[in-house]
Formats: sequence, structure tokens, C-alpha cells
Amino acid sequence: MKIFIDANILVSVLLKEHGYFISCAKVLSLADRPKHQLFTTSICIAVAFYFAEKSFGKKEAKRRIEVLSKKLNIAVCDKREVEKALTNKKVLDLEDGMEYYAALHSGCNYIVTQDVDDFYFSEIEVLKPDIFLKKHFK
Repeated sequence: MKIFIDANILVSVLLKEHGYFISCAKVLSLADRPKHQLFTTSICIAVAFYFAEKSFGKKEAKRRIEVLSKKLNIAVCDKREVEKALTNKKVLDLEDGMEYYAALHSGCNYIVTQDVDDFYFSEIEVLKPDIFLKKHFK
């Protein structure tokens, strides 16, 4: 199973956000299972670094991102994904569109995000982390 991880999931884990951390961390722990591949983009990594740096400083943020990125596959997000996001009239937020097309190009079965409504145009199933876990790990 290939799972795309949105930036807000990474941020929730890095910052140990109250109310989100446990379910987000459980989703990220799936990277340790051979049947699961977790994907994100360099954009999501950069967003997560930005928030981690604000909380912990550059050195600690970089260390945390390094640990996290070792468990994730980085989906390609290049000219093709940008052009698809720009030309899809349903896509209003360019970043979400680029992430969607990166997930699609990587063959992801799910997008896991706290902001399900941001991916209203997605043909890939989009779930919040707690719903994803309930659906697949009852």
C-alpha cells in the first residue's frame, strides 16, 4: 500500500501537536512495515522544516527532519506536476494540486491529511489519520 503524507501530518508529529500527534505518529510508523510505503514531497518536507525551525531552531529542526525523511519516499514533484496542477480548473490551491499529482504519479492509494477538504478534487481516497487507521487497522 502506498500512502501519501501531507505536510500537516509531518508538522503534527514534529511539534507533537496536542490532539493530533498520536494518530499522525501511528500513520508514520507504518513506514516500518514492509507492506507500506510512505510518500511525501520535498515541498512538504520544507513546510515541516519551516515550522520545526520556528519551534526548535535550525539545528534541531534539521536533525528531526533528517530522522523523519529516512522513513519516507520523496515523490517526484517537477514540471509535469506543476503543469497539471495549473491546468486543472478544479485545483484552486497550487501546493495541494502539486502534492496530489505527485501522489498520483507515485501510485499512491491514499492521501493522509488533517485537511481533507483541501483535496476535494482528488480521485485518490483522502482520509484524516484517525479515519485511515480505523479503516485499515481495526
